[in-house]
Amino acid sequence: MAKAPVFSPDGKRVGEIDLPDEVFGVELNPTLLWEAVRMYLANKRQGNAQAKTRGEVIGSRRKIWRQKHTGRARHGDRYAPIFKGGGVAHGPRKRDYSYYLPRKALKKALAMGLSDRASEERVIVVSPGFQMESPRTKAIWNFLEAAELAGRNTLIISSPGNRNLYLSGRNIEKVKVTGVDEANAYDVLWSEFLVLEEPCLKLLEERLS
Repeated sequence: MAKAPVFSPDGKRVGEIDLPDEVFGVELNPTLLWEAVRMYLANKRQGNAQAKTRGEVIGSRRKIWRQKHTGRARHGDRYAPIFKGGGVAHGPRKRDYSYYLPRKALKKALAMGLSDRASEERVIVVSPGFQMESPRTKAIWNFLEAAELAGRNTLIISSPGNRNLYLSGRNIEKVKVTGVDEANAYDVLWSEFLVLEEPCLKLLEERLS
């Protein structure tokens, strides 16, 4: 069973905790992880690139010179792809790149990502959690500095309803804050370190079991 250090909200190490094997002890499947990351990246693509075809370029359709007896090659209008300012042959078109893997596969990929970070001893648990009455970026920054995480890619997984934590961490460079219900394999693999509020351990176990 993997273990993780437990820190207080002010960044002091206070103990150690066992991590559930159902979430942090899953065997890695690199192909599935690659498929999951590829899906998340594809779903981020806007797909707005588009070039005009010769039929979409605005202008006269007059034949630029007569068909025969000019000594030059025959042409139609001046918007053929071979002319400057003409349409583009086989250019990019707007398209939707998004697709989805089965929900079971995404759950498995998330568990693999969490297990990979746990095996590298890059998981930190905050007990009892970040309890703030109002957003305080300074409090999160002080925690990161005390835990020696400042300036490193850090994913903070928050318990449900902790909006103050999200608002406090979203403006810090190299820090992502996501809810336990929204955690995904891409964000986990992006991070060097995972910081979880203690209630998230049980919630992740329920979500991924």
